[in-house]
Amino acid sequence: MPLRDNPLGELKVPLAWTAGVALIVALVAALVLLLSDRRETFQTEAYGASRKVGDAIAAPVTGVLATPGRWIGDGVEGVRGYFFAVSENRRLKAELVEAREWRTAALALRDTNDRYKALLGLKTDPPIPMVAARTVSESRGPFSNTRLANAGREKGIREGNPVMSENGLVGRIIGVTDGASRILLLTDIASRTPVMIDRTNARAILAGDGGPNPRLEYLRGQDPVKQGDRIVTSGDGGVLPRGLPIGIAVKGLDGRWRAVLASDAAPVDFIQVLLFQDFSQLSAAAAAELRKMTPPPPAAPATAVGVTAVTPAARTPATAAQPGTASTPAAQRTEGASAPSPKPAAPKPPALRPAAPKPAPAPAAPAADQPPAPEVPF
Repeated sequence: MPLRDNPLGELKVPLAWTAGVALIVALVAALVLLLSDRRETFQTEAYGASRKVGDAIAAPVTGVLATPGRWIGDGVEGVRGYFFAVSENRRLKAELVEAREWRTAALALRDTNDRYKALLGLKTDPPIPMVAARTVSESRGPFSNTRLANAGREKGIREGNPVMSENGLVGRIIGVTDGASRILLLTDIASRTPVMIDRTNARAILAGDGGPNPRLEYLRGQDPVKQGDRIVTSGDGGVLPRGLPIGIAVKGLDGRWRAVLASDAAPVDFIQVLLFQDFSQLSAAAAAELRKMTPPPPAAPATAVGVTAVTPAARTPATAAQPGTASTPAAQRTEGASAPSPKPAAPKPPALRPAAPKPAPAPAAPAADQPPAPEVPF
């Protein structure tokens, strides 16, 4: 069929109609925008009907128009991440290595801080003065287990002072000099420590044999110790205070009772040296603590001694008032000075003054009825 014979070929949309429809749509849209953006709408209503219609139409339209831009942005980020993935990976690996180093340092500092807190929290009853120190070297051998601490005589440390970690008793001081002290550990072959079983109060001697678990010797009684019993110092002999934690009791492979030391729970790096001398020191500390707890006696009423005491100025008028007593100039001055009332404050001690010379007594006149004395010839 030729094109000219097409029945729809003659169908043409009038240009005027198209322009009219577009104009009407534009006018309606402009009218909606004007009505939705009126100032009086917000003054009379919180959210007018025209505003609702405008927002309902604008929301999906703006969402559709913004979608291509969002897609383009995501595509650009994906392309950038693909081409720069190598450099980003290197940067993240470097940050991970640095973060691991910081994590290791933070864990070490946290562990040290926890041990400091535990060490500073050590308390005895009654309280005993302590000196904090750190072990700087260790001497181990088949017969010798000692350590060297960086505190000595300048801090009041003496031979025989017990040494504790944050977990329990470590040993005692066997040598002191300026700036250093030698610690004999409980595991040393020369170590002998009087202990007791906390459950039964059974006494024993903790004897080191060079191994990690010293022996419990000289146990007395029927079943004085059981597996897992807590061991503390007994204080016998006055060498160590009573109640310091030692460890727990276990039975060794040789059938003998031994002690698992509480100080082995952590490295013995930070220590506290107890400045323990004898039990008289504990008695004095307990008495001082009791005096602190006892309230002071009530204060005496403020009755000044100077107010009730009789001063020389107060005695002078009484003396002058006696009949037959001559009033000397010194007495007159004293009487004049004692006229004002004394203040309640305590007076100062009066200054010593030289006594006024007394006048010589006048010769007595002879009586009229008495005969004259006879003359004695020479």
